[in-house]
Amino acid sequence: MAGKPRISYVQPANMTDPAMLAELDRCRRMGTPRPESQAVRAHVPAVFWSFANSWRDVFHSGVADHAIKELCRLYVSRSVLCEFCGNQRSVKAAAAGDVVEDHVQDLINFESSPRYSEKQKAALSYAEAITWDLPTDDKFWKRLHKHFPEPELVEIGYFIALTMGQQRWLRILDIDHHKVLAGESGSMAPGFETAEAVAKSKADPNYWARKSPRERTRAAE
Repeated sequence: MAGKPRISYVQPANMTDPAMLAELDRCRRMGTPRPESQAVRAHVPAVFWSFANSWRDVFHSGVADHAIKELCRLYVSRSVLCEFCGNQRSVKAAAAGDVVEDHVQDLINFESSPRYSEKQKAALSYAEAITWDLPTDDKFWKRLHKHFPEPELVEIGYFIALTMGQQRWLRILDIDHHKVLAGESGSMAPGFETAEAVAKSKADPNYWARKSPRERTRAAE
């Protein structure tokens, strides 16, 4: 992604709402979301706050384990090739040591990977089924109910649907990092901390977004 975004950023200098400016500053420091996506949503304050509040209440907080939701978010990024989202990491999950870079490597092939627990694999199968629109059966749901109570299944499912829709949208906007309130590296993945680092990482022939994932046709069980 490079060049001019398909929908412009609302620059902080043109904002007058102190609460929106404070939220953008939090995005600058803490990320997930980073300021650029919120600067697009800021064209409609109700959209800006709808996303900010949902992200706070369902992703950063909530009843389900945050690290599980972070893995699901990154699975969606790898599946829909949203570079903007895929090049971010949750500060909260990273600080707790719950999601490290090693966990990101096999997300698309999670079922056969030794990197994930059975509970993580069950959650990722949920993300897979929602993202790829896969049919599910009793065996699939028995696996999920084994690892998660129903309130957690509701929250994780809702969060996956929320982040999938947002990532599919952001992917086509051509937005990129370090364009709004640049200078902070909060929540950026290793190798993406600065604009220069982003350019270098994206030029690498092994850059993750260069390879499209194989389309799924059946949910893991």
